[in-house]
Amino acid sequence: MAAVVLSTVFVLLAALVSKTGAWSVSCSNPYSQCYGQLQTCPANCAQWCEVDCTTCNVQCACDKPGAVCQDPRFIGGDGVMFYFHGEKDKDFCIVSDPALHINAHFIGKRGSGMTRDFTWVQSLGIMFGSRTLYIGAQTVGTWDNHVDALSLSFDGQPLLLPPRVNATLEFPDAGLQIVRVEGKNAVTVEVKGSFKLEAHVVPITKQESRIHNYDITAENCFAHLELNFQFFNLSTEVNGILGQTYVPGYKSPVKVGVPMPIMGGDESYVSSALFQTDCAVSKFGATPSGQTIRQAASASCGNARSGGLVCRR
Repeated sequence: MAAVVLSTVFVLLAALVSKTGAWSVSCSNPYSQCYGQLQTCPANCAQWCEVDCTTCNVQCACDKPGAVCQDPRFIGGDGVMFYFHGEKDKDFCIVSDPALHINAHFIGKRGSGMTRDFTWVQSLGIMFGSRTLYIGAQTVGTWDNHVDALSLSFDGQPLLLPPRVNATLEFPDAGLQIVRVEGKNAVTVEVKGSFKLEAHVVPITKQESRIHNYDITAENCFAHLELNFQFFNLSTEVNGILGQTYVPGYKSPVKVGVPMPIMGGDESYVSSALFQTDCAVSKFGATPSGQTIRQAASASCGNARSGGLVCRR
């Protein structure tokens, strides 16, 4: 295994769950001054955070570029935060490029007196070349951290990944590697030279339901995916809800600075099924221009005092 550079190491260890439901995490790099020291995830990302082994600060994975979390809230490659609500029981293309297409299936429910659905990403349909990969959260009544609610399949065949940290599945002919980062409900998925993502299955907690009036019951905790993407060789034609934010010079149409900037244009991103590439902005299978773009420069994001999220390069 290649040596890791300390300045770039971000380590997630789901070590303990407190009575409040927050995870405790620590840095596993033995050369860090905070090696092994447990820290509690902040309240705004109680179920998924990371320790920067250089600064020893705890960071919310959902506040980094490439994040798709919550209702669902996106952090674009340009560092701008926005929401895209879509509709429950529909599929939307979040990335579409000549060699890569990613659809997300939304689940949700209509809140009392509301004109839109509360929605969350339940699964991904990923297409690269002629291969297909499914990552999904199983339907769960009452959440149990000791039960694995993650589903995986590759080219239509279910995958069984042992329930232990660092359990690995590799498919060299496809350049695909899947690794558990926790014993259950969390994996990293990488297609060499294309993308890497970390996926966590999480429930809607009682506290979240109370704060946002989700009215979640014991019959369905709406287990869903929280995600963070890195892309390595996108073309300048890339589109999709998230994908378009990586194009150089992209200007976000959302109103930056408000607590809930919303990306509209739902009809442009709807796909007819999870493994269909027929959304209006689809680029999959097109002849690329030959120009590629790398992962956007990293941005540091945090909650603004006046509400919303502020990201700076």
